[in-house]
Amino acid sequence: MTEPSFLTTTRSSYDTVADDYAELVKTLFAEEPLGRTMLAAFAELVQANGGGPVADLGCGPGHVTAHLDSLGVSALGVDLSPNMVAIARRTYPNLRFDVGSMTALDIGDGELGGIVAWWSIIHTPPEVLPVVFAEFHRTLAPGGHVLMGFHVGDEQLRPERAYGHPVSYDTYLWRPDHIVELLGQAGISVTARLISEGKKRPQARLLARKPGTGRVT
Repeated sequence: MTEPSFLTTTRSSYDTVADDYAELVKTLFAEEPLGRTMLAAFAELVQANGGGPVADLGCGPGHVTAHLDSLGVSALGVDLSPNMVAIARRTYPNLRFDVGSMTALDIGDGELGGIVAWWSIIHTPPEVLPVVFAEFHRTLAPGGHVLMGFHVGDEQLRPERAYGHPVSYDTYLWRPDHIVELLGQAGISVTARLISEGKKRPQARLLARKPGTGRVT
């Protein structure tokens, strides 16, 4: 089967920028207290639901995966870019990182206690989002939680350069209500949302849940 072109271009671009991107996000993450607060709340909810592994999808160099691990959840990272995964494995050798796509996760049905998609749906074309969210629903255990972050808007951008390198991906901005609707159609209910002003454009963070009783006995 031929791979969709957006996966090929996104992988190639992030393979190119991986080293510089890994250095930049250290600073950006340190300057994001609201994001870390929501990650902490997410980790607490996962643990209250009985635990289970958490997949950091689009993990990049692994900094969010490592932060989740520090919060006491069993975290693994998945990224489309082999170069990003290589950096993550070198930086955090005690954690698991796999090369993969959100469109077809190599994870069994109902295996996950939680999913984090931290600015990782921004290169996903609109027609593919339902496929991604169906994978979220499939791999989550009943009662499993999802935490997402993305830029707010309704534009499709095509930058020529990023992180000091030429890139060839599209970047999509999303209206929170649209993402809430698509998640609902996939069987995942949004329980909280936070909209904040970013340096360039507003940012949205959504917390959602797959219905069910989870692993609590």
